[in-house]
Amino acid sequence: MEYVTAVPHPRNPAAGPARSGRRSLAAALLCGALGAAVALLATRQEWSEGTATVAGGAFPLTAKGSDVTGVPAALAIVGLAALVAVFAVRRAGRFAVAALLTLCGAGTVAAALAGASDSSALDDKAAEAAGDTSATVDALTHTAWPYVAAVGGALLLLAGLLALRYGRLWPAMSGRYERDGTPRPRRRPQTVDPDRPEDLWKALDRGEDPTGA
Repeated sequence: MEYVTAVPHPRNPAAGPARSGRRSLAAALLCGALGAAVALLATRQEWSEGTATVAGGAFPLTAKGSDVTGVPAALAIVGLAALVAVFAVRRAGRFAVAALLTLCGAGTVAAALAGASDSSALDDKAAEAAGDTSATVDALTHTAWPYVAAVGGALLLLAGLLALRYGRLWPAMSGRYERDGTPRPRRRPQTVDPDRPEDLWKALDRGEDPTGA
């Protein structure tokens, strides 16, 4: 009775890194695009509200995120551009762009959290409404939108960290168009038989002189 020994199927050593590269690429694109969209959307919403005393009455005031600070929106746009630029560069350039994306995400989080308790935008509006530069806003309250912007910044930050960790495994948009600098062998002109009309026509199609003159 013969026994057949099962031979394990050899695994491709490059399959693991390639799979990790594809997964990290998809996750970074999703996090980066979603984070930028969330941060930009949040800055267009009301971050704080209050009242100002005008002519003995209470005048309602509101401030959008763009009124409080323009940093989250600006960094979200720069981060989105950096996410696209990651695929246009290689090696050290890719690492630098990934680092920029990471910094944009961290800066968006910091600016959004700082704006969550800011009252300067409403104070300025209160002074304008009351006609008194010393006037301040009363009954100040804040919404949850600054924290939503911080979540968008956190997604940008995650995309940057993924780019720093796995960016070397990602493809580059310009890779197929770049040359490695090595000289390419020159094609030898094919011998044309003047007695064969098909050879003459092929030479003419290649831009060669079939007469050899």
